[in-house]
Amino acid sequence: MDTGASYPVVLRELARHNPHLFGFRKKVRNAAGLFVTSSRVFKGPTTLVTIVPPHRNPKISRMTLDSLVLSKDPEVLRVIRPSLEQLSIEVEVCNEARAGANILISDKFDAVIVDCDDLHGGMAILQGLRKTPSNKNSVAFAILNGKKTTTQQAFDMGANFVLQKPISALNASRCFHAALNFMVKERRRYFRQPVKMLVKVVLDDKTLNATSTNISEGGIALMMREALPKGAAPRLKFSLPGKNIHFEVEAAIAWVDVKGVAGLRFQNVPKSSQGELEKWLDEQMEKEFPGAKERVAAAEAEARTNNPPN
Repeated sequence: MDTGASYPVVLRELARHNPHLFGFRKKVRNAAGLFVTSSRVFKGPTTLVTIVPPHRNPKISRMTLDSLVLSKDPEVLRVIRPSLEQLSIEVEVCNEARAGANILISDKFDAVIVDCDDLHGGMAILQGLRKTPSNKNSVAFAILNGKKTTTQQAFDMGANFVLQKPISALNASRCFHAALNFMVKERRRYFRQPVKMLVKVVLDDKTLNATSTNISEGGIALMMREALPKGAAPRLKFSLPGKNIHFEVEAAIAWVDVKGVAGLRFQNVPKSSQGELEKWLDEQMEKEFPGAKERVAAAEAEARTNNPPN
């Protein structure tokens, strides 16, 4: 394997496409000594990548949020990491802007924290964040040193929150607490609930049986026994577990993978059915993240206050 500068990205891709080899979560430890875990360790020239070995029957007691921190400042990492983890926010650290840009293209994060002034290319990351398909709605934090970028400039570039160096533990904690409702709201927007149920796929006068793998408010992933025709617009019929309500919705193919799993996007969903689906998803999310419903409501209320209708 290449041990040049691209090593962390290569290993990241290897782990993504071969999760059975590497387990459920990878941690990165940089020169500041972060993310120490017991597992197999692979060494690159400047980075240690630690892969958590797989466990049988993993049990997740509650859902965690995900954050990406782009900084090479050891003091910044020392202060903000504990503040995030106290809120059940997983922390992934990247200390190079170009690698961070690649990560933001492929992975989804609830929060993106950028050391704008002291990381070369950091400002460009913040400016381009709203153009990335996966993270255009992520909660963005700008870390400034007080010498280059102003707070207003950071807001104009897309930051939702700003932290000024030197960052105290108290200020970091207050900032992330204030942002938590918005992170949960963003997680709710793309929340996908794993669920295995029978789904009937109706194409004209033909009906296919499929098994769902997950569902969100906007679509569903199905394990198909035979491929759907290109450009197909089937009707889907299913009943959610624990709900005595029959759903029948129009759908369009969003993506198909080589394993026979197809992602379908819901279309023209009746308002009553959409409400029932969102209610069920809220119940599932509440089980994984207690208090999520109240946090989403609080974020929506604050958004209405800050952006009143004309």
